[in-house]
Parts: sequence; structure tokens; C-alpha cells
Amino acid sequence: MNIFVVDDHQVILDGLDSMLRHYNSRISIVGTAKSYTGALKSIEELHDSIDVVLTDLRLKADSGVDLCVELGRRFPEIPVVFFTVYDDEQYLFQALRVGAKGYLLKQMGGEELVGQLERVAGGEVVIDPAIAGRVALFAARLQSGEFWPGAHLGLTQRESEVLGLVVKGLSNRAVAQKLVLGEETVKTHLSSIYRKLDVKDRSQAVAAALREGVFH
Repeated sequence: MNIFVVDDHQVILDGLDSMLRHYNSRISIVGTAKSYTGALKSIEELHDSIDVVLTDLRLKADSGVDLCVELGRRFPEIPVVFFTVYDDEQYLFQALRVGAKGYLLKQMGGEELVGQLERVAGGEVVIDPAIAGRVALFAARLQSGEFWPGAHLGLTQRESEVLGLVVKGLSNRAVAQKLVLGEETVKTHLSSIYRKLDVKDRSQAVAAALREGVFH
């Protein structure tokens, strides 16, 4: 199995290389990159020999999520797995929504990492066991209606209420009056919503909410 690793920290690249040498009969690192641009350029050249791309969630000024989206567009046959320190369900759900085939934590040992990547190369979707149980419980509670719309995207209940009114076309002032909040508080909630939905403005937030089926 040949993997390509994307991480903006040289110590991680060196550590993976050292750790995976013990499994060289099963896995080989065929290339590395530290940025979105560098990864795309190298994968363009090596894609025929890559079985899995292993990338960090954050790449300094770049985003591993954006990289996953672009690789899915250019090379849909190559599965992308996130390898990160973030054990937050919000990031996991975001990764799966953009087509990632795995979400693993950097605390994982060599034997387990190789095994999980082999499963991905075989067509499976893998989630780190350290968070899989929490995600299953979250999904079950969400299915039972225990959570509010948008909870699976990381929105708080108040943020969900604000976004719901924005989707209906209400202005910040109208939202504030409806929820008995100050306009500055509404703006603060909107800033948090934009960050969690990975959008830049009001119209994009509405589009994302409708696309994700948060409100109908």
C-alpha cells in the first residue's frame, strides 16, 4: 500500500516515516507535502501510484478540508483520510461531508494506523475508535430528535434559532427582537455560525443550511 502524507509539521512527517518503516512490507510513503498547493502538484505527478492520501485537518494558512474536496474532484479514485489531533465530532462530520474515507487521531500507534489504512484501501470508511463510540451515541440521540436542527454541524441551540430566522429572511434587528437579544449578540452568533459552516457571509450560510437539510 502506497500512501501520500500531507502535514505542515516536519516533525510529524519524520515521525511517520520512522514509525512506518517497521511495516515496510505492508506500507510505503511515496511522497509528502506541507501545503495545499504542494500536495496538489505532487499528487498530480504521482496519482497512479497512490493508494491513500493521509492529511492533517489544518495546514497553516490552508485547509485539509479544501484539499479533500479538490482531490475528490480531480482524483475520486484516491481515498483521503484525515490524521489530526482534533477529536471533536464537529470536525469529523465536516470531514465525512466532503468525502473523506477516514478520520484518525495522531495518538494512534503504528500497527493500528497501518491496519486502518489497509481497511480504507480495501474500500471501507474508518473512524478512530477513540471517538467512534461518542459519534454513534450522538447519531442515535440526533435520530431520536433529542437535538436541535444543526446540532450535527456543531451549532448550539441558540445558533440554530438564529440561523433558522436568517433562513426565513429576517434581518439582524428582526432576529434580535424575535429572540429578545441585542443586535451585537446576534452578530456574534452569526460569526460563530459562519465559522462552523465554513462560509463567509449570510447568503452562503443560508445556502449551506438548506443544502445540509438543517431547515426545510
